[in-house]
Formats: sequence, structure tokens, C-alpha cells
Amino acid sequence: MTRGPRRLDVAVFYAVPRAGVPAPVSFRRWVAAALQGRILEADLAVRVVGEEEGRHLNRHYRGKDYATNVLSFPAELPEGLPAGVRMPLLGDLVLCAPVVAREAAEQGKPLAAHYAHLTVHGTLHLLGWDHQDEREAEAMEQLEREILADLGIPDPYRG
Repeated sequence: MTRGPRRLDVAVFYAVPRAGVPAPVSFRRWVAAALQGRILEADLAVRVVGEEEGRHLNRHYRGKDYATNVLSFPAELPEGLPAGVRMPLLGDLVLCAPVVAREAAEQGKPLAAHYAHLTVHGTLHLLGWDHQDEREAEAMEQLEREILADLGIPDPYRG
């Protein structure tokens, strides 16, 4: 079982009713798995939102006028920090509960497994992983498969 970083602070916020949405302990476990062996300390926030907020954020930050499943907002740390000052702030993840639930149902996946996949995917984005070209996408998807397998979750890309 993956243990994650030595110090991990994951704040989880719900802007939707919690029914059917994973508990904070699950989000922390999934983030820890994504960070295992990649970073020693991390602070980040996870916010679970409704369709309206998800659409607004996607439109404002990505210019796309629809709610998407997960958005990652890497922290923009100030330059010129004094020597010895460490800022383990990674950033924020926003998951849109109605989109995640709809996708899980359409894809025939357990809802918790889909949340786990999107949390791992978003956390990897916070670490700088991307999928802008085919090579990057394949590498990121393979890493996601490995992390999820360690969590006992089947390959989310298997059709």
C-alpha cells in the first residue's frame, strides 16, 4: 500500500451535498498515492463543486464554456524566497461532482474509482505532468495506471 509523502496537508471543501461524494480521507489517500516517491512535503486543496461553479471556472481559466471533470491550478509561488524557506504548496484541484457522476455512469465505472482516477490525474498535473502530445499522454496514462493499480483500482483507460 502506498504511503505518500512524509508530510501531506490536503484540505477538502465541498460546495455540493456530500451524498455520493467521497470523504476527505479518500481524497487524501489518492493524493498521497500520486505523490508517493515524487515529493516529500505537500499542501494542496481539493474542492468539489457543482455544475455552475465548474462551468464558471472552466470558462474563466480555460476559455471553455462547460463544466469539466477536474481542473488543476498549480500554485504560483513567489520568487526570491529566503534561503531555507520551503513552500510545499502544490496548488488546488477542483472536481465537478455532477460531471464525475455522469462520466462514471456512462463509462460503467464505480463512482469512487472515477474520483480516484481524476484526483490522481489532477495531482499529477500539479506536479507538472501533461498530455499535450501523444508521447506525454501515454507516459501520464501509464503512470496513472500504476498508481491506481497500487490502490487496487482497475485501469481506467481499458475500454
